[in-house]
Amino acid sequence: MRIKTLLAGLCGMAVLSLGGVNAASASAVSAGPTFQLPFPCGETWVGSNKSSAHTAGYEIDFNGSAGDGDRDLGRTVVAAAAGTVVMSEFRTTDGFGKVIKIRHSDGSVTLYAHLNDLLVSKGATVRQGQKIGTVGKTSKKYKMLAHLHYEQRTSAGTIVAATFNGVRFRYPNQTLTSKNCGGSQPTTPPPATGGTKNPYSATQVCGSGFKQIDSAALGTVGRVVLLYSAASGENCVVTLRNNVAGKAAMRAYLEVKGQPRKTGAGSFQFYAGPIRAKAVRTCVKWGGAIGSVTYDSPFEHCG
Repeated sequence: MRIKTLLAGLCGMAVLSLGGVNAASASAVSAGPTFQLPFPCGETWVGSNKSSAHTAGYEIDFNGSAGDGDRDLGRTVVAAAAGTVVMSEFRTTDGFGKVIKIRHSDGSVTLYAHLNDLLVSKGATVRQGQKIGTVGKTSKKYKMLAHLHYEQRTSAGTIVAATFNGVRFRYPNQTLTSKNCGGSQPTTPPPATGGTKNPYSATQVCGSGFKQIDSAALGTVGRVVLLYSAASGENCVVTLRNNVAGKAAMRAYLEVKGQPRKTGAGSFQFYAGPIRAKAVRTCVKWGGAIGSVTYDSPFEHCG
């Protein structure tokens, strides 16, 4: 993989200090969440297991494209599945640097290492597709180019073959497009919701740093909201219901001019999305739907 100075045991030795990992297992993670690529919906990434430091055999280093230097530095990393953050810290005793571990509903764990930013804290509950950090090259011991080191582990700590959207990663390398387009949502609202009113705001769904720049009503059933983060240069679209009793067919989409449209759709209780895309000084088209009620914008917000 693209590492300037790769000392023996960079990531392979490091895993031993994070939960007593056993020898690699040939089996995939047992029945549990459907993991998605740890990057925003529609993005394409190259994954590789060719590093000599990957001693377990199933670790993956991700880059936006082969041989792209440090151009991935600061790009968004999202949760591969919903769960609870059990580690979010800078490791000085191994080569992982800034690392996040998330435990999922079946006890399995995903690990995200060498991050530039840690955007969630230990104990936090995260949604599938929620931004948790950014791609980096942090390590107390080693020098490297920016990439995401990613692992899927069993509840016992064994690193296993990664699956994305229900399909086993094609080792040793594969190019994949993220289908992390909204993912799983909480099944119950947070405390003190005030009856059936939707407890979530568009800012909560998109994450810190995003501010609303536009919205459109979807009749009386909800609204679709466009947000922007000046820090990351990303837009974010969320479709929110007003009344959250049961589930409804919902959709949210974002199209950056000159790029393919990104869409998240399904049967949700609270919201569809978040759909994120970088659009610095570029026009965007955005919209969404709840049931048969839709909104579609023209290309706008070009600044």
